[in-house]
Amino acid sequence: MALGEGTDLVGEACRLAERLLAPVGDRWGHTRGVAARAAAAVAAVADADRPVLVAAAYLHDVGYAPDLSWSTFHPVDGARFLAQRGWPELVVGLVAQHSGARFVAAARGLSDLLEPFADDRFTTGPLADALTFADQTTAPDGSPVDAGTRLADMLRRHGPDSPNARCHHVRGPALLAAVAATERRISAAA
Repeated sequence: MALGEGTDLVGEACRLAERLLAPVGDRWGHTRGVAARAAAAVAAVADADRPVLVAAAYLHDVGYAPDLSWSTFHPVDGARFLAQRGWPELVVGLVAQHSGARFVAAARGLSDLLEPFADDRFTTGPLADALTFADQTTAPDGSPVDAGTRLADMLRRHGPDSPNARCHHVRGPALLAAVAATERRISAAA
């Protein structure tokens, strides 16, 4: 499916994410929560980027769908799937790089898989920060949570020897900075 001019980007993203993630445990509940947090944070990004933010929020975890597993690294698997189906480059890159994926990839020895998604727009700035905000302030069950609690839960779930734990000293501060920057942008827009 190639998405053309006039496509309902958010609606298409929601439908695709539901189809792929509803069968995958709590993933669809988390995804709906992330999309709701993104929708609440749209004031932090430019008007033209608002549908991109919410679409990326719906799609950020599609790489967890079992049929999409290629590298066993869900950000890359999701981005690869979306790119093959003609999703906009900005959505694809945000999915690939969401929530500090570059740090986890480095800890797993998979940094080369992110090379096609190296554009700074995917890792820094209001849009990338807002997607991180949405993901890092949503619990696995989809409920809102503060970022510190979310990070502590992630470390507990993944364990002290996980790639997430091994890179937490750099990833954690980057995620918290993105969340704080988005909160400042939302406040400034109010």
